[in-house]
Formats: sequence, C-alpha cells, structure tokens
Amino acid sequence: MEVSERTVLLAVAMNLILFGIKYAAASVSGSIALKAEAFHTFADFIASLTVFAGLKIAKRKTKSFPYGLYKVENLMSVVISLIILYSSYKIVWEAINITSIGIKHSGIAVISLLAAVSITFYFSRYEKKIGQEINSPMLLAEAAHIRTDMFSNAIVLVAIISNMISYQFDKIAALIVAGFIAKTGFQILKDGARVLLDASVDYETLGKIEKLILITPQVIEIKNLKGRNSGRFKFIEANIVLKTHDLEKAYFIAENIEIHIKDEIKNIDQVIIHYEPLQKEEIIYALPLMADQISISPHFGEAPLFMFVTFKAGTKVVSNVDILSNPNTKIEKGKGILAAEFLVKNMVDYVLVKNDFESKGPYYVFLNANIEVIVTKEEWPKQAFENLGLTFNPVKN
Repeated sequence: MEVSERTVLLAVAMNLILFGIKYAAASVSGSIALKAEAFHTFADFIASLTVFAGLKIAKRKTKSFPYGLYKVENLMSVVISLIILYSSYKIVWEAINITSIGIKHSGIAVISLLAAVSITFYFSRYEKKIGQEINSPMLLAEAAHIRTDMFSNAIVLVAIISNMISYQFDKIAALIVAGFIAKTGFQILKDGARVLLDASVDYETLGKIEKLILITPQVIEIKNLKGRNSGRFKFIEANIVLKTHDLEKAYFIAENIEIHIKDEIKNIDQVIIHYEPLQKEEIIYALPLMADQISISPHFGEAPLFMFVTFKAGTKVVSNVDILSNPNTKIEKGKGILAAEFLVKNMVDYVLVKNDFESKGPYYVFLNANIEVIVTKEEWPKQAFENLGLTFNPVKN
C-alpha cells in the first residue's frame, strides 16, 4: 500500500474516532453545537473514504482511459473544496442560529474538544507534509479540510467556555474563522478546476525542462514546449530541431532527453519529444589555421585561428570565408575540448584537421553534435577542399 493510501486510511480512522468522542460528549453535555460538530466530523469520515477511493481509482489505466485516471484526484479535491465551503456556511449558520443553553458536564465537553483540536492539528500537519512530498493535490486538500475542523472545534470550544462564564464570544469568532475557511475552500476549488481544464504546468517547471532540453548539444531549437497536470502527475510535450539527419540517432537523442527530464523533475508520467532535422541553407567547414592565416595548423586546440568556410547547400563553390581567433589559446588544460565546443556554437558541419584525434575529448564533442571530422594531409586549405571536390575561392567578410 502506498504512503498516500496509508495516510488517508489514518484520516478515516481518526475521523471515526473523533465522531465517537464528540457524539458521546454531546449526549452527556446536551450541547447542540457539539452534536452538530459531531455530525460535521461524520461528514469528514465520509469525505476521507471518498478520498481513499479516489486514490485507488486514480492509478488505473484502461483502454477507455489510456492516460490513467489521475484527474480523479483533482476531481476529488474539488469535491472536498465544496465540502469546506459548505462547512463554512454551516459554521456561520450555527453561529447565528444555535445558542448553547443548559449545558451539563461542561468539563467533559471541553476535554473532548481539546483532544479533538490537538489530534486534528498534528494530523493535518502530518498529512500536509506527506502531500507535499508526493505532490498529491488530494492529500493537500484533505489536510486543509482537516485544518478547518480544528477551527470549527475551537469555535465550539469557545462557545462552551463562554457559556460557562456567561459571556458569548462564539458568534464573532465563528464569523471570522468561517471567512478563513471559505478562502481555503475557494483556493482548493480554483487549483482543482485549473487542472481539470488542462491549465499549463507552472512556468518555473517549464523553465527547468527547457534548460534540460537545451543542454543537449544536438538540440538547435525548441519550437514548442507545453505541459499539463493530471492529479499529482505531469505530461510534457516538446517539438525540437536536432542537428542530425540520422533517424536512429535522433530517436536515441530524444529518448535520452525524456529520461533526463524524468530523472530531474518529480512526478512526470510522460514526456513526448517530437523531433525534426535541421534544414540548413548553408554548409560550414572549419579549419585550424597557423598565425599566417593561410596554412593549416597541425595543432587543433592550440591553433591561434580558425577559418570558417561556407558553401550554399547543393553547391561546390565558396560563398563566404571568415577567420576568427581561438578564444582558448591561453587556457592551460582542455584546449582541444574548448576549441571543439567553440566550433559547435558556430554551427559548424565539418571540421578539417591534420591529425586524427579519435577517442580524445574533441572527438566526443563533435560526435555528440553530429559534426563530421575529416583528416587531411594538405598544408593549404585550397588543396584540402579540392581533395573533397570543392572549389575554394576565398571571399572574406
């Protein structure tokens, strides 16, 4: 049995015990308010049973409900909110219409209510903690409902004590607390209704998911990202652009993104990643250059310059040439990896190098970014491109 189910069963038992205590004390004391409160607690007992049934049903998936019945939790939280609002109404009605007169054995009534206040206080805190840990809207709603019981118990307690000393403060207190109870009920109603109407996952969670997607090197763009709540669970859907035309690799990348999101964000039931390849109008080659700006450097990470040569897609003639300084030449360690990451950021498609660095850091950076590494023995860019069947007529920016 899950922790949520155990918690609700404890609430069922607690409400049944409290009903017995209050009803017995009401019978002995003759207090109408206490008797009404006993039946209020019996209604809570029924509500707790309903919550338990909701938790059981919410886990099921059927052919008719392939995404599960998680929203049963939110539906039940709405039902509980209505019970809270009705409780607020009843407290106001009792404060206006019921007067405790001729109460006998007031001490028994006071003790029973003090016990009820203590039990409901500590149990509501416990249930709220469990609800927050497992992100259950139904447990959080039930915890709020139990807190309203604590207030209603306190109101009846004030009514009995004030009757003992011939002062009547219970009506004013009842109206004040009824206002707080109504506010709680409306908040739970609003939260439950938002999920039932498929309102979006909160912006903070979507922001975290966006960062988790964008740290994947092959992701070029997030076209669309949305999510919805269903009970305590979240459903996420994203449309992304990947720098790969290999369908098998694209599937592997998307699957890794889904796993990463589920590992980092609590209560994710499903992540759907729709991916499409990057449609480029230009193909960019990069080469490490010596300081003379015309010869290929044999040292990739330590090269002072990088040449970026652009070809329009489908053509073999250079459309643009840029030469940029390597920003990592003064770094003591990891120059190769940093240089590779620099080229990835510049949307390079191919890298020409004089020495193969397979199984080294830059190799894995390029592999993850779907950048092809070409080894050339030529000293000059022109000859290197001619070996690839490309015409190199530099047109510098």
